Amino acid sequence: MPQLFDIVGKTIANWYQIHKRVLPWRETTDAYKIWISEIILQQTRVDQALGYFSRFVERFPNVESLAQASEEEVLKYWQGLGYYSRARNLHFAAQHIVAKHHSIFPSSHKEVLALKGIGDYTAAAICSFSYNMPYAVVDGNVFRVLSRLFGITTPINSTQGKKEFSLLAEKLLNKKNPSLHNQAIMEFGALQCVPKSPNCIQCPLQEFCVAFASNLVKTLPVKTKKIVQRERFFNYFFIKKGTETILQKRTQNDIWKNLYQFPLIETEKLSEVEDLLKHPFLNDKRFVIKKTSSVYKHVLSHQIIYARFFTIETYDDLFPENKEFIAIPISNLSGFPVPRLMEIFIEKNLEN
Repeated sequence: MPQLFDIVGKTIANWYQIHKRVLPWRETTDAYKIWISEIILQQTRVDQALGYFSRFVERFPNVESLAQASEEEVLKYWQGLGYYSRARNLHFAAQHIVAKHHSIFPSSHKEVLALKGIGDYTAAAICSFSYNMPYAVVDGNVFRVLSRLFGITTPINSTQGKKEFSLLAEKLLNKKNPSLHNQAIMEFGALQCVPKSPNCIQCPLQEFCVAFASNLVKTLPVKTKKIVQRERFFNYFFIKKGTETILQKRTQNDIWKNLYQFPLIETEKLSEVEDLLKHPFLNDKRFVIKKTSSVYKHVLSHQIIYARFFTIETYDDLFPENKEFIAIPISNLSGFPVPRLMEIFIEKNLEN
């Protein structure tokens, strides 16, 4: 088995040298920039991540600049990437690094793992890519490669599966050049051993692959049943008085925390407009409904949001400013971090 591991490792490394993509976070060993890229890539495709990464590190080129920025600005630069807790954790961790590590990104695995928002995979990636430390990365691509190559049917999202694959990845790791090995096996899964219809005929590992020999490529890796997504129904009110509107800050422990939105009424189903207008939120106002949008469907990992936007003109004073509501010029909307769902509405209806 050690000899097989050595052959597999060398084969993947040779393949990587020929086929690897040129990506900006591969052109540096700066732990800060690698950290940013890994957090972005947790829930984002590489092609989408490129632009966000470039804009983010241009505005926040180091730990100090990220720590000193307001959370609101950090969220604005993160807008559209989703899973906003990642941005809040980045900001918190940057402030921790400035306060506890003298603005120097930690260089030990234990200290990296202790940073908020960093788990086993991300810590291994940062330490191997930045410092060439011998920690094996196990992401979705690696799960897939190992599962097919060795014919492992243990569910990859089970506790036993995570332990089994982590141990196997550690045994396969090239301790002399862990950075190259980790990059290579991840890239192999991303480009060669892809989820659907991989080109097994031209795969350099075909002769060693249990899944190919056993006709299990389509069934591996195994994953336990997905969590059922729940449906939510959002009714947004774009309230206009002259050139001003109202924004509401989401402060609860829910999706999009600390982002801004138009005032919202959440209902258990798609409601009739007449029923919404009876809500205490609106019934003491004089207003005219100018426009009702079609239903926007926004799919998240555990939720499906069905949203409508009601454009309203009012003759009364806007809501008094407090921690939840603020009045702003409509022209300033673009300066606030908002959910992607609302950004799409703004792009379609308010921007030329």
